[in-house]
Formats: sequence, C-alpha cells, structure tokens
Amino acid sequence: MPPIRTSRNRKPPPEGFDDIEDTLLEFANKMKDAENAPHEGKRKNESTWAIFQIAHQRSRYIYDLYYDKEAISKDLYTWLLKHGYADANLIAKWKKQGYEKLCCLRCIQAKENNFNATCICRVPKARLGKEQAVECVSCGCRGCASGD
Repeated sequence: MPPIRTSRNRKPPPEGFDDIEDTLLEFANKMKDAENAPHEGKRKNESTWAIFQIAHQRSRYIYDLYYDKEAISKDLYTWLLKHGYADANLIAKWKKQGYEKLCCLRCIQAKENNFNATCICRVPKARLGKEQAVECVSCGCRGCASGD
C-alpha cells in the first residue's frame, strides 16, 4: 500500500498526478475492502485472490497510461513506481515477449509450484483438454498465457 503523503516529509508529486489521483484512490479503497472482506468458507489461498487482482489492475492502469496511451510523463511514472503505486517487477515482465498478459509473478516462479514448473494458468488453452479446469492456486487467474 502506498504511504500516506504529508506536506512536511515529502515533496509534492510531479505534474499530472492530480489527473490520476481519483482513480488511484478508488483502487486504494477497493484494496481496503478486499483486505477487510470476510474469508470464512473460502480456501486458504482464495482469501488473497482479490488483493492480487486489484494490485494487477492498478499496475496495468499505470502501465497503460505510460506505455500505451503515453498520458503521463516519465517523472510521474518513476515517482509512482518509487512510491509503490505499481509493481515495477511485474511491469518489467510485461515489457518482455511472452509475458504481456502475466497475472502475477508467483505464476512464473518455478519453486512455488508443483514439479518445479510454471503455473497452470501460463499454459495456452489450445494445449489443455476441454474439460480441464484452469484456475491458478496463487492468484485465481484463469489463463494468462500470451498465446491465448
């Protein structure tokens, strides 16, 4: 979660932050709701899925503003990354070929999955059986392979 800004301990954000501040506050409110949501009746991993999805949406929003729409400056982009509004490692993977739709970094870490392989959501749907259920255990993704 991004730190709270106060006027005495931090210089003001770069120009253009006021334009996207409302959207970032909406993401922050969604994140608080997801953190405080009841998790009774859910599996152990399911309780964190909403948090992963909101973090992904917020990072994708900033990525799209900078790389696709070119709506924010480089200074604002680096300031947002520095202050934790987006996941810099996830964005670095999105820039590489084959990882454009990556849902989270846990899905490509081989040590955290069975048989030291990537997650099932990284397998293209054409290679899976028609009845095979695809749902990532760590983030709830249903398929983030770039070949889909």
